[in-house]
Amino acid sequence: MKGKNKERLSNELGLEAAAEFLNKAVKPVLVGGPKLRAARASEAFVELADACGYALALMPSAKGLVPEHHPHFIGTYWGAVSTAFCAEIVESADAYLFAGPIFNDYSSVGYSLLLKKEKAIIVQPDRVIIANGPAFGCVLMKDFLVALAKKIKPNTTAYDNYQRIFVPEGEPSSNAPGEPLRVNVLFQRIQKMLSSETAVISETGDSWFNCQKLKLPRGCGYEFQMQYGSIGWSVGATLGYAQAVPKKRVIACIGDSSFQVTAQDVSTMLRCGQKNIIFLINNGGYTIEVEIHDGPYNVIKNVFCEDELAEAIGTATGPEKDSLCFIEVIVHKDDTSKELLQWGSRVSAANSRQPNPQ
Repeated sequence: MKGKNKERLSNELGLEAAAEFLNKAVKPVLVGGPKLRAARASEAFVELADACGYALALMPSAKGLVPEHHPHFIGTYWGAVSTAFCAEIVESADAYLFAGPIFNDYSSVGYSLLLKKEKAIIVQPDRVIIANGPAFGCVLMKDFLVALAKKIKPNTTAYDNYQRIFVPEGEPSSNAPGEPLRVNVLFQRIQKMLSSETAVISETGDSWFNCQKLKLPRGCGYEFQMQYGSIGWSVGATLGYAQAVPKKRVIACIGDSSFQVTAQDVSTMLRCGQKNIIFLINNGGYTIEVEIHDGPYNVIKNVFCEDELAEAIGTATGPEKDSLCFIEVIVHKDDTSKELLQWGSRVSAANSRQPNPQ
């Protein structure tokens, strides 16, 4: 059989098997992964979501690849540190299609995801794996998702269940005048800054989890790097994003320790006339490392209140809106998100396990 015919047959067989698997499920869900970008399949994934009516979630490093205003979007699936009520829907499903996932110790929260291989369809840029088999090669993700959308029966059961259990999140209480600033109040302020004319860059660390909770308006950009957990990544990413997309104002959230790794890129931002807003969140150390494995080497020797933050943001978005703005936010060293506490303990447990016997 010639190559083209083999490819066509593999694609058709994969489509039939995937459609049969999903159409017989009671409460299937969709989860988008970071390889949607490489496969240029984000629009195809949305087309599939429109057709099937399944609850739609994203892995953390896929945030921003699919519009969050989609009517069936339920948030970030990240195991124990998922968006509220998202993990319950994904992990209780009897079938889930993951498009372009990357499963490592970070994205799986120390390999603690409650997923079962026999319930999963894994669509990668060039192949499809259904449950414990079979696997189909020579399949292009974009084309596969578009074709699958035409074979799927609508099923809103999982999303209906999500709506039954969902309780809106409360807003953090405001700081009292002169009270030291809390991180949850900071991100409440950042949320109000977002629009279609902004983009968010999230540094490795507690900003991972706080930025995941931001609700992205239509057209708001978002960049997040998890594969290597590279601290300091976001400073160079901010420089590159602002240079490539000058119409958007980049809002970068960076920890004090991470910033020291690549701080010199700020001089290039100034030379290029960029108008980024950098929030340097100074909690006196490598907090993400503290939660994984603490020690005195995580401490950096160094009172910011909400009124001062409001004044700084007002300056950055008003008189200095066309300038690069650097806002150092000093917070308590133990002011971390509950998600970082959970994530850190699980990743620590996974990474400190004894090696497998040979």
